[in-house]
Amino acid sequence: MSFPIYDHTKSREYFNRATKVIPSGVYGHLGPAEGNFIPVTDWPLFGDHAKGAYFWDVDDNRYIDYMCAYGPNVLGYCDKDVDAAAIAQAKLGNCTTSPNKIMVEFAELMVDTVASADWAFFAKNGNDVTTCAVMTARAATHRKKIIFVNGFYHGISPWTQKVDYPGVVPEDVANNLYVDWNDFEALEKLVAENENEVAAFIATPYMHGNYKDNELPADGYWQKVRELCTRKGIVLIVDDVRAGFRLDLAGSDHFYGFEADLICFCKAIANGWNVSCLCGKEFLKSAVSSLSYTGSYWMSCVPFAAGIACINKMKKLDTPTMFREKGLKLTNGLKDAAANNGFNLVVSGEPALFYLRIANDDSMMLHQEWIAECVKRGIFFASHHNHFMNASVTDKDIELTLEVADEAFKAVAKNHPELF
Repeated sequence: MSFPIYDHTKSREYFNRATKVIPSGVYGHLGPAEGNFIPVTDWPLFGDHAKGAYFWDVDDNRYIDYMCAYGPNVLGYCDKDVDAAAIAQAKLGNCTTSPNKIMVEFAELMVDTVASADWAFFAKNGNDVTTCAVMTARAATHRKKIIFVNGFYHGISPWTQKVDYPGVVPEDVANNLYVDWNDFEALEKLVAENENEVAAFIATPYMHGNYKDNELPADGYWQKVRELCTRKGIVLIVDDVRAGFRLDLAGSDHFYGFEADLICFCKAIANGWNVSCLCGKEFLKSAVSSLSYTGSYWMSCVPFAAGIACINKMKKLDTPTMFREKGLKLTNGLKDAAANNGFNLVVSGEPALFYLRIANDDSMMLHQEWIAECVKRGIFFASHHNHFMNASVTDKDIELTLEVADEAFKAVAKNHPELF
C-alpha cells in the first residue's frame, strides 16, 4: 500500500502571515526556528481542528497524533464528557470575584486521588507549579539551594534555565546545583558539600529528556533519595507535569514506590482545559500559604469542572493500564517494522510516554528523516521528544501507524543504499 504525501501550502501561507505579527511566527518549541522540524516543508505549522486521536491541519491533512498537544490530550481531543462538564460550568460562570465552590470539589478529588497529597494548589501552567514548589521549599526550610538532575526541564522561568541563555543573569541560577540522573552517590556527596543549605531536590519521576534515550530510575534509587531528603531536611519535589496520571492515577511517585513532599501536575489533568496543580504534604501547607503567588485566571472554574470529569473518566477507564498495553503494542510493532527494513529502532522510557531513536546513525539525521517520512504520510511523531498515548487510539490506528512506519522505513532505505 502506498500513502499519499501531504502538501502544506496553506500552512506556509499562514506562517508567512504570522511572521509579520507574531515573534518567530510560531514561538517556543513548536516553532520551526527551534530546529525540531526537519525539513520544515514536511511539517504542518498550523492546525484547523481535532477529534479523538486525530488532528487536521489547515491544508485538511489528517494526522494520527502521538504528540497529543505535547501531553494535554489524554482521553482524546474534544472528549464529550469532559467538554460537556466544562460547557455546563461555563454557563454558570468562569472567572468570578469569589472562587466557585467547584474549586473545593476539585481539590478534594485531587487529595483523594494522589497518594502523597494532603492539599492542592491550582494554577495554569506546569511552570507555575514547579516555581511554586521551589518557593514553598525555600519558605519552609529557609535555605536557598536547589539540586537539579542534568538534562532537566522544569519550565521556562529564569531559575529553570542556564546562565548563558538569553535574558538570564547569573543571579537567577546562582543557587542551582547539578547532579547526574541515577547517581545516588554523587547526590549524597553534593548534599554533604552543601550541608544545611539545600532547600529541595527536584526531578521528574524518570528522565524523559529530549535528544537522548529516556532513562528509568535504577532499582532502589528513589527510595534512597527519599531517605536522604528526609534525613537532611530537604524537600523532595517530583515534577510530574509530563508523566502525571499516565503511569499511575495516584501519581508517578506512587508508581515507583515512594512519596514526594511536593508533586506537580499539569498536562493530563483536564484533557486540554488549562489548569495545573501542586499537591503537597501537610507539613508544607503553612509554607505554601505564606507565598505571595497567584494569577489572574488561576481560579477560573471551567477547567476545574473539566478536571473533575477527566480524572473520574481516567479512573473508570483505568487509563494507565490501557496506555501501557497500547504503548507496548505500538512500540513493539515499530521495532519489528524497523528490523524488517534493516534499521535498529531503540525504544526507551515508559510505554505510555515512549521515546524513539534510530541507532544506525549517531548524527540523528537518519532518525529525523524517518520521522519526517512518517509525518508527511499522516503519522505525527516528533524527532527528539517523547511521545504520548491517549485513550482514543484504537488498534486500527496502531495498525495504520505500523503500515505507514514500514513505508517510511522503506523510503529512507531507498535514499541511503550505502547503509545496506
